[in-house]
Amino acid sequence: MSKPFDGRPVVPGSGRLRPLGIDEAEITGGFWGDRQEVNSSATIEHCHDWMERLGWVGNFRAAVEGRLPQDRNGVVFTDSDIYKMMEGAAWEVGRSGSSDSDHRFSSLTSVIAPVQEPDGYLNTVFGRPGQPDRYSDLEWGHELYCYGHMLQAAVARARTGHDDEFVDVARRVADHVCNTFGGGGIERVGGHPEIELGLVEMARLTGEERYLHQAKLFIDRRGHQTLADIHWGRSYFQDDVPVRDQVAFTGHAVRALYLASAAVDVAVETGDEVLLEAIVRQWEQTIAKRTYLTGGMGSHHDGEKFGENFVLPPDRAYSETCAGIASVMLAWRLLLATGETRYADLAERTLLNVVATSPAPDGRAFFYANPLHQRVPGVVPSPDFVSNRAASSLREPWFAVSCCPTNVARTYASLAAYLATSDDSGLQIHQYAESRISTTIGGGRRVGVEITTAYPDEGPISIRVTETDGSPWALTLRVPPWSREASVEVGGERRQVGPGQVVVERGFAVDDVVALELDMTPRWTWPDPRVDSIRGCVAVERGPLVLCVESVDLPGGQSVDTLRVDPGSDLEESDGAVRARGSLLTFEDRPWPTPGPVVSGSSEVAVPLTPYHRWANRGPSTMRVWMPVG
Repeated sequence: MSKPFDGRPVVPGSGRLRPLGIDEAEITGGFWGDRQEVNSSATIEHCHDWMERLGWVGNFRAAVEGRLPQDRNGVVFTDSDIYKMMEGAAWEVGRSGSSDSDHRFSSLTSVIAPVQEPDGYLNTVFGRPGQPDRYSDLEWGHELYCYGHMLQAAVARARTGHDDEFVDVARRVADHVCNTFGGGGIERVGGHPEIELGLVEMARLTGEERYLHQAKLFIDRRGHQTLADIHWGRSYFQDDVPVRDQVAFTGHAVRALYLASAAVDVAVETGDEVLLEAIVRQWEQTIAKRTYLTGGMGSHHDGEKFGENFVLPPDRAYSETCAGIASVMLAWRLLLATGETRYADLAERTLLNVVATSPAPDGRAFFYANPLHQRVPGVVPSPDFVSNRAASSLREPWFAVSCCPTNVARTYASLAAYLATSDDSGLQIHQYAESRISTTIGGGRRVGVEITTAYPDEGPISIRVTETDGSPWALTLRVPPWSREASVEVGGERRQVGPGQVVVERGFAVDDVVALELDMTPRWTWPDPRVDSIRGCVAVERGPLVLCVESVDLPGGQSVDTLRVDPGSDLEESDGAVRARGSLLTFEDRPWPTPGPVVSGSSEVAVPLTPYHRWANRGPSTMRVWMPVG
């Protein structure tokens, strides 16, 4: 068992960097602090209330009372959403000491624990009279997927100081999985990777090697075509090609990214450099050819999957919120393993432009998909509406498949653990937020800093030393590749720095300040010409934020599809607000095909641009990230 409270979602046994827990890093305010507070006060409760209201929690009560299958509610994997919400509640207890979240977790444990069978099996869909047999539908049954999220919730509970009944239940589940799917058992995989992540982290938590061995078995079995050849092909399940032989991530985006994250975990724990190199290679290909400007992944609604190289339509982008979270999980693991800042760069892009976009400001409505072009304004959904669709023009309060809201809840509650790392030489800051960090480095020396910043809206970042013993140590700061200019100042000396890492090493004193300033000048961004769906378009970015145009900012609320921008003009900026110069076109409607031009007029405009994560905050609107040139 790891120490009682280390508050880390991921605890690799080796790697270039050591992650810090939420007992070592605390977000104190600003952009992410506000979102954590909303998550604590609204989102976790919102998720729990909906799952009670729709009977998903009641499925466990029905199991104990013998009312299944007739009284079961929801899709086959609703158990997993309860576990994800519980993970969020566990991290929230560790983050803020929330008695509400602690009570929520304990009350759910009392409902779930009695459902567990003597051999450790725990699910509300399979195995009872009138229900399908256990593991009779590995393609779609999601039993192993649900287990994975349960194990991660248990890890969160244990690592925030509670080795309680739920952790015991999860241990018995992990034992059951090993007994059932180990050598000589069911030598197949589940349709949705996730159990692998839970098993590795349970192995790290408990020291039980067979959990790691079972995770490795699942990784090695994947791609040997033990699952059915469905409409989308076995690539949907990542069961068409062995993990080590894939070229890029393919199939269902969330499944692929969870699997890759688990493969990194297994590679790190077993010293499998070939496996780690394979995931790095696939990540590189995916980022270069299959990833949206926002960091979003998954370009097909049909199959929720990756497209082929450069198939990145903005209006049909799926870019599921869960895929964004899974991408951050993978990038974090690769950063810890290698120390390379490019993984933190991608995590920042995805956090600020996908994950932060999903929840409404009040934390009670969500985007499931995150398109980069919205053609139809849509209507405001009822607060009682359960959406059967994965994409809408406005955030919706709940979904028949609600993996995204619960995923947001657990990610926001644990976010401080993704800010910084340490090694023997010092402290590394990867994500910039109002925060306090206090940890130990080589030789048990204590170091601490307080970060003050208005990032991501402003570029200055002040890091004040709060703990040090006076002997030299290294403070390493990430300089993102988008910053055309950057400077660091310490002890009255200022120097220019380039993208990558800047290391300040000295014998710090308490109250020493290191000031990093990043260039937030707005910039035009051109697409890769091989992405034919946005050829002839440009986008605008400012700092780490992707910007967009919304129809609510156009005269008369015209559709954004009437806009043409001039990338030869300078972007205007005033008090952080960015405007792009262009023209609004008037079109004549004619039968198709049309001889000659259909544009009947135009008017010059300076269009306000909005950070993409804020789009639709002001009601129904059409929206574009990639704007036509003309």
